[in-house]
Amino acid sequence: MTTNTSDPEEMSLDELRREIEDIDREIVELIARRTYVADTVAKVKADRDLPTTDESQEARVMERVADNADRFDVDANLVKAIFRLLIELNKAQQRESR
Repeated sequence: MTTNTSDPEEMSLDELRREIEDIDREIVELIARRTYVADTVAKVKADRDLPTTDESQEARVMERVADNADRFDVDANLVKAIFRLLIELNKAQQRESR
C-alpha cells in the first residue's frame, strides 16, 4: 500500500491527486483479487452442488467490514454499501457461470 509520509497539507494539489490515483489503482487491484477468489469459491460451490447464495456468510462479511470501517474511522454504511455491491456482482457472475 502506498502511503505518503509527508503532511498532506504541505503537498501540492498535483501530488495529492497522484496519491489518489495510486490509491485508486490499488483499490481496483484489490477488487480484481477479490473477484478472482470469489470466482474460485463459485467453482467450489458448483463442484459441490452448493447454493450460490450463503446468507450467513454474507452477514459475516457485513459484520467484518463494519468492524474494519470503525477501526479505520470510515463511514460503516458507505463501506457496507460498497461491499453489498461487490457481493451482488459476484453472485450475478456465479449465476451466469452455472
